[in-house]
Amino acid sequence: MQPLPGLSALSGRYDAVLSDVWGVVHNGVAAHATAVEALVSFRAAGGQVVLITNAPRPAPPLVAMLDRLGVPRSAFDAIVSSGDVTRSMLEPYRGKVVHYVGPPGVNDSLFDGLDITLGRAEEARAVVVTDLDHDDDTPELYNERIGLWLSRNLPLIAANPDRIVEHGDRLIYCGGAIADLYEARGGMVRMAGKPYRPIYQEALRLAEAAAGRPLERSRILAIGDSVRTDAIGAAGAGLDLLFVTGSIHAAELDAFGRPDPEAITGLVAPSGATLAGFMPRLGW
Repeated sequence: MQPLPGLSALSGRYDAVLSDVWGVVHNGVAAHATAVEALVSFRAAGGQVVLITNAPRPAPPLVAMLDRLGVPRSAFDAIVSSGDVTRSMLEPYRGKVVHYVGPPGVNDSLFDGLDITLGRAEEARAVVVTDLDHDDDTPELYNERIGLWLSRNLPLIAANPDRIVEHGDRLIYCGGAIADLYEARGGMVRMAGKPYRPIYQEALRLAEAAAGRPLERSRILAIGDSVRTDAIGAAGAGLDLLFVTGSIHAAELDAFGRPDPEAITGLVAPSGATLAGFMPRLGW
């Protein structure tokens, strides 16, 4: 298998695309112009595009963020986020205190209208993690706090299961890294978003609503840059995968140099995903 020249090489095989966002459509700072062109062109040819993201905010603020980053509305039909799924997980905590971990003020919309009080871990009924508090943090800095959560047997809701994400020209840790550490120390973790089934069920519902008809799973393509979330999620949902190698796996796969197709297929294979192709950046 050689790198694909673009999404157009596959587009006739698929009626809809479920595309990852961060690392595929943008890098946290600006949109990838070739990816935008690919999604706009796929829709212009009659396909549906649903953006499926582990961003820990509900869809409306994410659409506004995409506007700011230069992703036009013509690039997608709908968007579903890990934040949307997290809100349903938070319903049992109405009227209660939860402890929040993440950048202050950034993810306030996650809790809007839920009648939840954000407070100290000593009085909380659960911990909600969106990201690390600061971009330069590492998960090990949270070991002392994790010890307190464990002593109180607090469930941890990971609103962003990603471990790392591309931000401009560097990689930063995400909430999933804390969730992994908590689980490794015996804590109870509930994950929202990819690769778990609820977010795919909603994404498929949105794709069929945009198409106005049922869609065969064999005619839906997942696009993503992470084996842990996108490849495993595609496999669980019964979807083929277009793997974008030039993001979080770029260095290990030499994505922009001389990539080894066997190394790429070997990286994806344990996920069980059916690999439709790969390319360093999504393009048409």
